[in-house]
Amino acid sequence: MRIDLHCHSTASDGTDTPAELVRKASVAGLDVVALTDHDTTRGYGEAIAALPEGLTLVTGAELSCRIDGVSMHMLAYLFDPEEPALLAERELVRDDRVPRAKGMVAKLNALGVPVTWEQVERIAAGGSVGRPHVASALVELGVVPTVSDAFTEEWLADGGRAFVEKHETDPFEAIRLVKAAGGVCVFAHPAAAKRGRTVPEFRIAEMAEAGLDGVEVDHMDHAPDARDRLRRLAKELGLLVTGSSDYHGTRKTVALGAYTTDPEVYGEITRRATGAFPVPGTGGA
Repeated sequence: MRIDLHCHSTASDGTDTPAELVRKASVAGLDVVALTDHDTTRGYGEAIAALPEGLTLVTGAELSCRIDGVSMHMLAYLFDPEEPALLAERELVRDDRVPRAKGMVAKLNALGVPVTWEQVERIAAGGSVGRPHVASALVELGVVPTVSDAFTEEWLADGGRAFVEKHETDPFEAIRLVKAAGGVCVFAHPAAAKRGRTVPEFRIAEMAEAGLDGVEVDHMDHAPDARDRLRRLAKELGLLVTGSSDYHGTRKTVALGAYTTDPEVYGEITRRATGAFPVPGTGGA
């Protein structure tokens, strides 16, 4: 089995619609794909309707969190999307995304970059707006060559010249909310140092005690030594180890299925979840 548990669609900052994403996952030879858009479940219906035969969909979301001033992401799988407390928290985070993006536009204007809110809004195309959309605007204007190049201290990285904070959930509260909604929690790309400061290992240990299920180890932003270190830490803490592409369509160079999760780990995730269940494809439209 080939299992990719971290993918984005146009419901947040990917460039493929949910329907296009599941079709491409099938063509790429995946058996299981997770839809984990940022702080939203809006793409579920379209993805399920288009799900090809032979492909299983894991519903999820990538939750925006912050601890000790460090931004981090929590992958939540197979939770009840209508559970009121978790739904309210996701909406609170999403509602803060627009004023935050407008604030980044204002900072960029003050730096002499002629980006406009209308440009960012067009790029987001109705999705949950975020920094990658602002980064794409910088690419369009020729300010930076790629989206990744916008995530530096010069521009949009945490603490960068055009960075603006937004509401982000405390990770311990995120774990509590996801668990109460019947879901499973995996810390996304915890050692992605190129993105900025990372969460120290003692905090990951505290999260494990609070119910964290796993850590995403095999990821494009993790160097080999970081993967080895995370595997050792996961073993010490009794955490599951996942691998995922963090696919964003053309917004990133990584391909679907570039990194995958062991079938036994996937099986354990599905066993732990009670809020929702994987959806088998029956041949979508």
